[in-house]
Amino acid sequence: MAVRIETFSNLKGGNSFFKAATHPHVAAQALALRHRLEAATSVAIYDPMGFAEGFGAVFDLSRVRLTGCYVQAAEAVGTVILEHTALPVTELPDAAADLVFIAAFDAERMAGHIAGLLPIGATVVTLDAMRLPRELVSNQRNYLDPLNFATNFAFFRDRDGHHTRVTTANYWSEYGSPQPQLALTLFGAEGNILAQWQDKLGPAGAGIVLDSQEIRQRFDLEPFEGQLFIHVAGGAGHDVVKYALDTWSDFDSSLSCTHDANAWPADFYAGLPAPREDEEVILWVQNSLTVPIPEGVVSINLMGDKNIVPFPHAVAPFATMALNVTELLPNARWPQQIEIATGRHVVRPRYEVRRGNRLRIAHPNVERTDLKPNPAIAELAPIMGKGFLLPAPVLPPDQWRSIVLPTPMATTQKVLPLAALVFDPDGREIGRHAFGRLQRSDSVALDMAEIADLSNVAWGHVELLYDFAAGIEVDGWLHGLFRYEHKDGHTAETSFGAHIFNTVMTWRDEPQSYAGRPPGLSTRLFLRLGAGINGTDGPLDTLCHLIYPASKPWVGHSSTDLMLSDGEGREVAHRLVEIPCGGSLFWRYHEMFTAEERRRAGTGAYVMIRDKTCRLFGYHGLSDGGQRFSLDHMFGY
Repeated sequence: MAVRIETFSNLKGGNSFFKAATHPHVAAQALALRHRLEAATSVAIYDPMGFAEGFGAVFDLSRVRLTGCYVQAAEAVGTVILEHTALPVTELPDAAADLVFIAAFDAERMAGHIAGLLPIGATVVTLDAMRLPRELVSNQRNYLDPLNFATNFAFFRDRDGHHTRVTTANYWSEYGSPQPQLALTLFGAEGNILAQWQDKLGPAGAGIVLDSQEIRQRFDLEPFEGQLFIHVAGGAGHDVVKYALDTWSDFDSSLSCTHDANAWPADFYAGLPAPREDEEVILWVQNSLTVPIPEGVVSINLMGDKNIVPFPHAVAPFATMALNVTELLPNARWPQQIEIATGRHVVRPRYEVRRGNRLRIAHPNVERTDLKPNPAIAELAPIMGKGFLLPAPVLPPDQWRSIVLPTPMATTQKVLPLAALVFDPDGREIGRHAFGRLQRSDSVALDMAEIADLSNVAWGHVELLYDFAAGIEVDGWLHGLFRYEHKDGHTAETSFGAHIFNTVMTWRDEPQSYAGRPPGLSTRLFLRLGAGINGTDGPLDTLCHLIYPASKPWVGHSSTDLMLSDGEGREVAHRLVEIPCGGSLFWRYHEMFTAEERRRAGTGAYVMIRDKTCRLFGYHGLSDGGQRFSLDHMFGY
């Protein structure tokens, strides 16, 4: 029951046609186009780009009196398009149609090609009838240029004392964009538009803050709980909108951070933790499409369990609805994990864990459907060293417990041969655990204090990696959930996938690069700051944990610049730090920079972390100096 339209390909990347067809700003034009097709006596479709099936998957064409589908590519003749056998476009003159629908954008040239083939008296309509407004299109010559659809969704609410904030920077101007702007749409819980507006961005590197309290006050809104749609117009360099998302409350029960979603809906997500006995887990189902999610399309099941439990409600276009995981799977308990089917309706969802009056928010990850085990990964070990590894913090053990839970993240992963290695700040191995061959249904949570002596360690990190002695059924799509429990009771968790780090040798697209070809051997990380978000005793401090993972030995020490910038992107101060290869650094904003430097940076400030010698992996969070804290991995560009 999934929407039959390609959203993302691991070979080709994101599908711009999908974004063009489902963009909220063209929903009305798209429906008007469908109504025009339905009003015609008979319709022939010319499908030179292969978009007709995708358009029909999003916009029900069952009431269109379709007489036939015609194609340009000879190899497409005889395929089935919208339940019609495709014919060569040279046979279009014989179609009994009063309207010809060209299923393509930038269709003027294509329409000229078939002007002499139109049935007598037929008119032409194209997908250009549902284009974005001109001011939102970055590349006017190629409508489906990915930069025209630099978009994303964010969970967004301001009600009952709970607030949200999206933070990023104008990195598009750093890639040459002269004047990018944001086009923003705030949807309420019912999918209704609460506000639409545009904001011009500041100079290159200027901070961007979208605060739910400020937006609610600006538009005089009632309390809301929904999603914010973000479109960058006039962008360059990146077609992905990256951000940090903070959620907090006016009282001391809620503080979390998460990050940008993959901007393309997937069939499945995984890594959703089951609740503890004293917890309730809520999955926020946020429809990302212009069509409803039918009842039962969204479903959940315990990982490895074939018992599928459907969500018994339809979800309106762009609406937000809470799925109570605890009620639907009453016997599920941590450390079990849950798989989610969404039918390609949902950009990566968020989940909320409620324990008493404490709340925390995190996200599951995209579960791949196109993978199979690749023995070449094990065979490359002599060349690539540790190869794929997933680093995560071991937070200062006098305050936190650090827990690792491996999570299957592909439908084909039946076993996971894994190990965990623990390192001190200087990169010395102080603990090792062999998980063996974890079965798909296994859920093994490992406390770092169980495998390493942390009594004399200020902090450290753990690396989750393949254990080829236990098996070679590996595919490179290695994921884990990392949970951190403060000694006073608050909890945060984050999840991510493995990469190859810090070797000049490459395998496919690894080590990944922010821009250009692999290998990625440099660092550019964005650290948002907590100024303006108040804790119980004032503004929150910012935590940062930088890890220098290396699949093979690399440069002995990093040469890492911590550059504090104000809201306009101007550097206020910087620090140079060195991290041992294989080690890590845990630091706090209020300790790294002086009170005067922080004052000059002001609200909207951030820290850019740059290193030209190696690739670092970073985690960030906020702390009120007591029990409340948040933690998530950082983003780079």
